[in-house]
Amino acid sequence: MTRTLHDAVSGLARLVFAFAMIFAVGAGLQARAMDIQEVRSPGGIEAWLVEDHSIPIISLRFGLIGGTSQDPADKLGLVNMLTGLLDEGAGDLDSHAFQRRLQDLNVKMSFDAGRDNFTGVFQTLTKNRDEAFDLFRLALTEPRFDQAPVDRIRRQLQVNLKRKSQDPNSVASRAWMKLAFGKHPYGNPSDGTAESLASITGDDLKSIAAKLFTLGGLKIAVVGDIDAKTLSGLLDKTFGTWSKELRTTPVAEASIAAGPIQKTIDMNIPQSVIQFGHLGFKRDDKDFIPAYLLNHILGGGGFGSRLTTEVREKRGLTYSVYSYLSPLDRGALFMGGAATKNDRVAESLAIIRSELERMATGGPTEEELKNAKTYLTGSYALRFDSSSKIAGQLLGIQMENLGIDYPVKRNGLIEAITIKDIKRVAERLLKPANLIVTIVGRPEGV
Repeated sequence: MTRTLHDAVSGLARLVFAFAMIFAVGAGLQARAMDIQEVRSPGGIEAWLVEDHSIPIISLRFGLIGGTSQDPADKLGLVNMLTGLLDEGAGDLDSHAFQRRLQDLNVKMSFDAGRDNFTGVFQTLTKNRDEAFDLFRLALTEPRFDQAPVDRIRRQLQVNLKRKSQDPNSVASRAWMKLAFGKHPYGNPSDGTAESLASITGDDLKSIAAKLFTLGGLKIAVVGDIDAKTLSGLLDKTFGTWSKELRTTPVAEASIAAGPIQKTIDMNIPQSVIQFGHLGFKRDDKDFIPAYLLNHILGGGGFGSRLTTEVREKRGLTYSVYSYLSPLDRGALFMGGAATKNDRVAESLAIIRSELERMATGGPTEEELKNAKTYLTGSYALRFDSSSKIAGQLLGIQMENLGIDYPVKRNGLIEAITIKDIKRVAERLLKPANLIVTIVGRPEGV
C-alpha cells in the first residue's frame, strides 16, 4: 500500500463510526447514518452507492450470475483462469504496460469466481478516477489474452494444482464435492485439471468472457468519494457496451447424495484431515437465519462452539474443528471439518456425530442462544470497517436479493429468533446419520 493510499485509508474512521451507529442506535437514526442511494444510469445500469467525501478513495464491487459451474465439461478451470488474465493486458496495452499503469495510478483491481457467481473488485484514489475507470473498462471490454500471459498464468495454475494435490485439506474437499454432487457441475474441480488447463486457448477465454459479461444479472456497489451523477456516467462508460441479454447456461438443481458415505484417501501424513457434511439450507430458506445462529453455537463460533469444547478442549483430539453453512444456489450444504492424529480419527468422528445428534434432538441452551446473539449482532459492524468491505457487504446483499434495508434489519432478524425456533431448525437441519465423510491420511480403526 502506498503512503498516499495509506493516509487516505486512515480517514475511514469517520465512515466506520457512521456504520457502527447503524447497529447501536434506533431505527430512525439508522436510516440517516446509512444512506444507500439507488443509482440508475441513462443506459439503465443500476448500482448502490454510499457517498463519503471525507476520504479520497472510491471502491467498487460488481457481481455477475455464473461462476465456475459455467465451465465446459472439457475445459474445466476456464472461468477460474479468466480471473487471472483480465488485468494481463487490454486494449492497446500489453501485460507489462497494463500492469505498469495500474501501479502508477495506485489502482487495485482483482477478480474472483465462485461456483455460482463471478465478482470483481476495483479501488482508486479520487484524483486518478477517470484514468483508473478507463483501465477498468478496458479489462472488462477489451481483454487481450495474449499468448505469453496466457501461458504464464496457465503454468502458475498448474503448479498450484500440483501443490493442492499434496495438500490434505484440498484433497478432502475435492473428493467430498465429487461424492456429494457426482456429475453435476458442482462436483467438478473449480480450478480444473492439468489436462483441462493445457487445452484452454485465448479464444476459449474470449468466449467465456462474452458469455459471463452481460448486463443481465449485473449487481454493483460503490462506496466513497463520488456522487450519484458522476457515478451514473461512469457506469455507462465502463459497462455500457455489454449485451443486455443473459447468456449463461442454466444450471440444474443438484441432487445431493444421501449418506452415510465415507471415503478414505491414503496419504502418508501424521494427521488425518476430515471433511463432513450433508444437505443444508439455501439463503432464501425461511429458516436460514436460525440455522446461521445454530451453526455459530455448534461449530462456527470458534473456541466458544460446542464442537471445539467437546472435541478439542475436553478431549484434546484436535487443534481445530468447525462447521459452516454453504448456501450454493443449486445445492445448499451444511459442512464441517477437523484434523487429528491417525489413531484418534475414529474417536473424533464419533464425538462429532454425537454432538450433531445431541444438538439435533435437544437444541442449544438459552444461555448459548443469548451469547450467540450478542456476538453476532455486536460484531456485525466490523464487516463495515473499510470502504472495500462496505462495498463487499452491499454487493453480497444485492446478490442474495436481501433488500436495500437489510443492514438495518439484519440484527433484528437475529434477535427475533427464539429457543423454540432454533430447536425446531436444529431437528430439521442436522442429520448425522446422513453424513458424507472424506478422510485423507492413514486413519486407524475407521
